[in-house]
Amino acid sequence: MKSITKLTGRVIFRGDPGYEAARKNWDPHTDRFPKVFVFAQRTADVANAIKWGRKNNVPIRPRSGRHALETNLSQVNGGIVIDVSEMKKIKLNKKSRTAVVETGNRVGRIVDTLARQGFIAPFGDSPTVGIGGITLGGGIGPLQRTTGLISDNLLELEMVDAKGRVIRANKKHNSDLLWASRGGGGGNFGVYTKYKFKVLRAPAQATVFRVAWPWEQFEKVVRKWQLWAPNASTKLGSELSIGPKKGGNVSMLGMYLGSKREALRQLEPILSVGTPTEKTIRLLPYREATKFMLAPDPVLPQKFSNQFSSGFGRHPFPDRAYKVMREFLEKAEGGTPAGFFFLNWGGAISRIAPRDTAFYWRKAQYYVEWNSSWVKPSHAARNIALTRNTRKKLQPYIVGSYINVPDQGIKCSGPVYYGKNFPRLRRVKTKYDPNNVFHNPQSIPPI
Repeated sequence: MKSITKLTGRVIFRGDPGYEAARKNWDPHTDRFPKVFVFAQRTADVANAIKWGRKNNVPIRPRSGRHALETNLSQVNGGIVIDVSEMKKIKLNKKSRTAVVETGNRVGRIVDTLARQGFIAPFGDSPTVGIGGITLGGGIGPLQRTTGLISDNLLELEMVDAKGRVIRANKKHNSDLLWASRGGGGGNFGVYTKYKFKVLRAPAQATVFRVAWPWEQFEKVVRKWQLWAPNASTKLGSELSIGPKKGGNVSMLGMYLGSKREALRQLEPILSVGTPTEKTIRLLPYREATKFMLAPDPVLPQKFSNQFSSGFGRHPFPDRAYKVMREFLEKAEGGTPAGFFFLNWGGAISRIAPRDTAFYWRKAQYYVEWNSSWVKPSHAARNIALTRNTRKKLQPYIVGSYINVPDQGIKCSGPVYYGKNFPRLRRVKTKYDPNNVFHNPQSIPPI
């Protein structure tokens, strides 16, 4: 008798109540019309969804936090979306200093759960990003110079493969899959359901800071920041954002895992640049400090669509790069979240060799991304072109690109995202997904 593959979990077909809400993402221009959403409650639901997708010959897309920044990554017209956002268990083992988290957790929830119990969970710049996506692509953020990337802390994982089999990977078993999952990007090898991380003790208190400058001073501030931030204490993480010329400003947000006095000493070189319009520097209980860093970022309803691109800077920008930045910021739509974003690199990240995990870009001084934003769909093409042309002009001053901030304008993207790790990632792909069941516009192809 032929076994019938049934969908299990919370299943929503096109036309069912709740379908419209299910297809909305953080970035509206990534919304699509899948055939069905499966909100998995457990690993077996994921396995059934994969088997059903293959049997019915529809494309499969895993989705965790709805923060995909490019089209056809976590949704696809006519496909099956395996949404893991309702798998939310978190188990902290204080003795072994490890945490097992299910893949549906959002970063903010994990950070808060662990902070209450005196531990650090690294984070990026949004609390609503899914732990699945951020981990698999590397996982950058303001604590990375102390903790390493989020993926550097990954010890073990559970994944469902293209045949619906549950695979566990750690240093001893399927270690090649663990290697690939530490920076190889989501949507390549299977649908992940569980992660085990090593965690660090949190300090009782941390110093947070927010500083703002007028837009006109952006060049001065960025120049100083690029010299200062990569050489500051590895306990200091700094995010620098420059908004559009129309209505934007320059702002720096960050955290120092230490006293306010020491933070002020570290910050002195950047605070003496230009004429800051805001200087907030506060020593807070660690949990409060994480809330200061992770401002609310609801997935719905977002009105802005975005096009992002990114890279890594090995040297401070020369004058020509500032010309490119200025041009971009003058053309970006005013009153939108468009702009440039820098994050300081080094510390724990650079202590891991580029080939030791799938995340290759270890030797930079800073990370840079830029995005244009729009509300009217008729403005999409213009803004996408603006971001992609800016990439071409910045190309001489950056290396690589970050898979979690994808840009489908990058041709032959494998070596750009993964550097010299791309050939090995293709071998891992061939072993775990030889038929390329898990694919998207820039996924890793099997050999």
